[in-house]
Amino acid sequence: MIFRITASVALAALVYAGASRAGTCQGRPEALGTARVIALDPSEHRKLGLMEYNETLPLEDHEVVLTFDDGPIPPATPKVLDALAAECVKATFFVVGQMAKAHPELVRREFQEGHTVGTHTEHHPNLNRLPAEAATREITAGIASVNKALGEPLAAPFFRFPYLEPKATQDALALKLGLTIWSTDIHASDWDPLSPAQVAELAMRRLERSKKGILMLHDIHQRTALAVPLLLRELKARGYRAVQVVPADAAHPKTAASAEMWMD
Repeated sequence: MIFRITASVALAALVYAGASRAGTCQGRPEALGTARVIALDPSEHRKLGLMEYNETLPLEDHEVVLTFDDGPIPPATPKVLDALAAECVKATFFVVGQMAKAHPELVRREFQEGHTVGTHTEHHPNLNRLPAEAATREITAGIASVNKALGEPLAAPFFRFPYLEPKATQDALALKLGLTIWSTDIHASDWDPLSPAQVAELAMRRLERSKKGILMLHDIHQRTALAVPLLLRELKARGYRAVQVVPADAAHPKTAASAEMWMD
């Protein structure tokens, strides 16, 4: 499995290299755009996100990485993709395997439009409640389902635990498979019954505390789909810059940053 994941990174980079070129938004100079791409080496940076870990991405002031969990599903995911495309912003989608099986065309659209596609287990269980063998199957089956939807082993070796509640033993399972585990720095509580305006406002309020970070959202909710255009507009108004993260390899040399930048 480690070899298969590593091989998929090399293949995926060929597509990411063409589709996620930072700073380009042809004919729309007013769009937010994607300011830059961080290429991450999963063998060096294993756990990210200050909500769970001591390491995060080496972001500059007013940089944000947008991530979406639990999809894809219509009509919410297409609306999210439309909103991102309108502003030329690239995000990371942590896809659930059974959702990829149900809507493979949306997984392909995410990838073809230049987004990074990670994984989020096969059925979205709480892995802490499963024995190690079953938890491993959930992780590997999720990767396999996403790769099948893409038609190639193209999923990035980026993984997020459902519910953000891994125990050390579950962390070890994901790390053994060669994955970078993503928690988050900020979330918008978009699983709560909020209005789209409230989701966007809460995301911005929390982001403004640190002025940068990984932001977790969920592309299965209509409220979130309707909040994304509001959020992107507010990010642009407040001078934030969107950053995409991709696996490092020959096509994307790993991003150099001081140790302190990864810990801030």
